[in-house]
Parts: sequence; structure tokens; C-alpha cells
Amino acid sequence: MSQPRSLPTDTILDSISDGVFTVDLDWRVTSFNRAAEEITGIDRRDAIGRRCSEVFRANLCEGQCPLRATLDLGRPVINQQAFVVDPAGRRIPISISTALIRDEEGHIVGGAETFRDLSLVEELRRELHGRYRVGDLISRSHAMGRIFEVLPAIAGSSATVLIQGETGTGKELLARAVHAQSLRKDGPFVAVNCAAFPDALLESELFGYRKGAFTGAVKDRHGRFAVAHGGTLFLDEVGEMSSAMQVRLLRVLQEKTYEPLGSSKPVKTDVRILAATNRDLIHEVGEGNFREDLFYRINVVRMDLPPLRSRKEDIPLLVDHFVMRFNRLQAKNISGADPETLEILLAHDWPGNVRELENAIEHAFVLCTVGFIRARDLPPLLVGRTVKGGALTTLQAVVQGAEEAAIRDALQRNDDNRDAAARELGIHRSTLFRKVKELGIPLPASDGRSKA
Repeated sequence: MSQPRSLPTDTILDSISDGVFTVDLDWRVTSFNRAAEEITGIDRRDAIGRRCSEVFRANLCEGQCPLRATLDLGRPVINQQAFVVDPAGRRIPISISTALIRDEEGHIVGGAETFRDLSLVEELRRELHGRYRVGDLISRSHAMGRIFEVLPAIAGSSATVLIQGETGTGKELLARAVHAQSLRKDGPFVAVNCAAFPDALLESELFGYRKGAFTGAVKDRHGRFAVAHGGTLFLDEVGEMSSAMQVRLLRVLQEKTYEPLGSSKPVKTDVRILAATNRDLIHEVGEGNFREDLFYRINVVRMDLPPLRSRKEDIPLLVDHFVMRFNRLQAKNISGADPETLEILLAHDWPGNVRELENAIEHAFVLCTVGFIRARDLPPLLVGRTVKGGALTTLQAVVQGAEEAAIRDALQRNDDNRDAAARELGIHRSTLFRKVKELGIPLPASDGRSKA
């Protein structure tokens, strides 16, 4: 019986869909397969015999070459994300893996690098990102999806908007998204934190002053209302205003005029007011801390931002967003969070909401230099608090919790009408019944259709 004929190495390499090239210990390219030619746009005849840094133009070549790390430390690199620049100057996202090459005696004689074109993956990611993103707001949760749906209509109106939500939920980001889609988008967006100034300073900050209005007022100064003319004025933490400032703001909203400090001549204003607070203003009105007439002036349209703990399904999406942003800002190439780290992030209650999550990822970037963010890279307080609370919440448990909350909310909004709830959730009626049974959600004896 004849022995099977072995195939030449070049033939084997050319049959692989991933790009592959090998180097000797002098860093000269010894092989360059067909897929490597297609991905990089470089002919193998121009590559073989040259130093790999002259051929393989990747963003990691200068300081974080994965192949050099493998040859120096003897450890392979698996699926490290990077990009190469082709002869036309286009950036092509790739995933890199490396390995050592040894001779028959086991001596290291070179290294091999394989790389996969991620262009299609990146295109799909961008498409999904666009589907779950409005401005700098990112979410796939049902609660935020409702906000995304009504945002264009709200932005297109001239109504005053009240945005309510806990600290760190992204109230200013939502205000900027409203402005960016409004008819005033070409005008200025001016933000002022009403809690950051005492009364006297807040008054001059909003309305400006005239020369000589007080000691030190050596010249006229425009206030935020004047700066925002023709655009949008965002009043953050409006619930912190004193009663006196509430009266002045109410007058501006009613009469569309204001008087700078030191002036008795009214000035016309043309701004759209977006207000935000982390307080329950209805409760504050009942307690006598906030004027009822001002509340109804700013509460023409209300948008409630849910806390991060009630939309934990957004955490992986937000982590990816922050990783990409900090990679860009800090010229790093962190791949993301590893599964253990993601479990810790999903188990945390996030009292500081999205801002706290962003700070946690920024902290991790200080300690993590390459690869995936690990638990040891997270803030110690975050890890300690999560572990102390008990066993880590699994990703499956978080997903189930999010599913249960979404189904309960949909059924409640639709008066237990199963068909309407399934349509709203984008699933088949039979799928809804299966989920209800799996999650143990109680259903009334009568279907909501009978109420309709």
C-alpha cells in the first residue's frame, strides 16, 4: 500500500482563510500566504526576505508587537485586536494570534503570526451600535428603547422638557441628543448646573450684569440666556434652585424676557429650556420646596431616565463603548472585559449609574496595558463590595432578570393582553407563554383582550 503524499507547506498555508506569515530570528519574512496578500494588499514577492515591520504595517508594530512578545517571553498571543494599513491607506481591523516555530531539536528558529480580517464584524458592530445609540446615549433595554422612540418627536417640538433621573444616568447626554435633533441644532447648546452656584452668582450667571451693578463689575457681561440665544439652555439640577430664583425663572418662562443685574431694561430671550433634576419634583412641590406654577411650566414633556441597575443588559454594550473610547483617547489596544470581570460588573448595583461604570473602566485602563481587563484591574472597592454581597451573579441570571422585568412591564402596560405584549416585545405569542412559564410570572385568568 502506497504512503499518502505530503502536501507542500505553501499549499497548506494558501488553503487557509486567515492571513499567515512567518519570520526568522532576524525578523525577515520567510513565508506569506495568499490570504495575507488579500488582507494587506501586499504581494508575497514584495514581502518575503524583508523585515516584517517594513511589510506588515500594523498599529502595534512600534511598541506592542505581539510577535516580539511571543519570541521574547515564549508565550503565544491569542486574538489580540489591532489594525493594519493597506497600500491605499485604509485601516483594516484584524485579530492577531502568534506562535513560536521550532526545529526538529526543539530550538526556536522563528515565529508565526496569523491574522483574521474583522472588517465584516466591525461593519455589523457599527450597524448594531447605530441601532442602539442616539447621540452618546447607548442602550438596548426596553425602557431606554421607549425614550429613543419618542425622542425625535420631542426634539422636533419647541416644548420645554423636564428630564428626571438619578445622578449619573446621563441627563445631560439626553438633553444634548434632544438639541442635536431639534430645529435649533445649529444654535448653541449651553449647560449650567444650578446646584453649583449660590443665589447671587446663579442670577448673574443666568442673566448677566451691567457695568457697575456691584463691586468688581467693571464691564458688561452676558449671561447664559444671552449666550444660548437661538439655541438651547440646559438647566441641570433645577430642583436645587432657591424660591427667589424659581420666581425669576418663572417670569422668564412666562414673559420671554429677563433683566440683567444692574439694569431695568428687559431683554428678549429666544431659547428652548431643557431642565433636569435627580429629585422627585412632585414630592418637592407637595413639601413646599418647589413652586407648583414653575413645575407645570417646565414639566410640559417629561422624560424619565432609568437607573443602570434596572437595565443591566446594557452593561456589556456600555463596557464595549467605554473600552473603544479609552483605547482611542489613550492610544491603547485593550480587547474588552474578560468573563469574570463582566460577571463582577453585572453583579454590582451601580449607585453612581453609568458615570460610575465609566470611572471603573477608566480605572481599569490605568492598570491594564494589553489584552482583556481582569478583575484585578477594577477598583478594589467595586470588587470587594460585589464579593461581600455573596456569590457573583451569573450572566444568565442577569439576562433572566432583565427578561422578567421587560415581560412584566409589557403585560402591565397592555392590561395583560398577551398578544399586544408579545408584539411590543418583538416575540411570538408562544415564545411569550414559554418565557412566562420558565420565569414563573403569574398571569390573571382572563386575557387582556377581554378588557379591550
